[in-house]
Amino acid sequence: MNNYYIDINADVGEGVGNEAELLPYLSSCNIACGGHTGDEKSMRNTIKLAIKHQVKIGVHPSYPDLGNFGRLSMQIAPTALIHSIQSQISFFKSICNQENAVLYHIKAHGALYNDIAKNRDLAKVFLEAILPFKNEIKFYVPYNSVIAEEAAKERFSIVYEAFLDRNYCSDLSLVSRHQPNAMLENPPDVLAQLLLIVKDGQLKAITGEFVKIQAETFCIHGDTEAALEILAHLHSQVSNHQISIK
Repeated sequence: MNNYYIDINADVGEGVGNEAELLPYLSSCNIACGGHTGDEKSMRNTIKLAIKHQVKIGVHPSYPDLGNFGRLSMQIAPTALIHSIQSQISFFKSICNQENAVLYHIKAHGALYNDIAKNRDLAKVFLEAILPFKNEIKFYVPYNSVIAEEAAKERFSIVYEAFLDRNYCSDLSLVSRHQPNAMLENPPDVLAQLLLIVKDGQLKAITGEFVKIQAETFCIHGDTEAALEILAHLHSQVSNHQISIK
């Protein structure tokens, strides 16, 4: 039998206050760095918790949009967006340095994550913003996306990501949160999606179609009510399927 090794990540430091409960179940985390939420205190406290639980630390930059939690697309000049992204990451990295923490990866947040997945010009702007960190930090991206294609061209160290607690459309975009079936909240359903992706390289879209996908890291949204129950269930079950979380 094959043995599979996966990473499980979650977005944290976003004001929910459940990091102490979630982090023991994670192998990497994406910490809000001020664009959509987060301040020096929340960043530092979450970094310390990640160190304690030996969880890989990621920076989670966003559109500079505190009012909408980074969940709405923005019309913003490329130079302004580049400055904002670089400022968010640089400030976060300075706190990591103070805490003797290693910054492992970058993952865009919310609307910015979705927009760079399909907008080539915006994807190139984002890559320009993170270029100073290219040689030292991995970059979490969705499979078969514009940002993955452009990042590969520029030889960024990319890691494919899938969302375990979200339903997908047949084009691998996420079902809108405005629709009632956007979320997967039943832990066995989440496990089934994980197994299908890991073992078969596909997922079942909301249309019923099976769609090819690859992923090495899997996200559980830390701000949902079911997050802790889902993570506990995954940890109790994956070893039965020759899967290890690392």
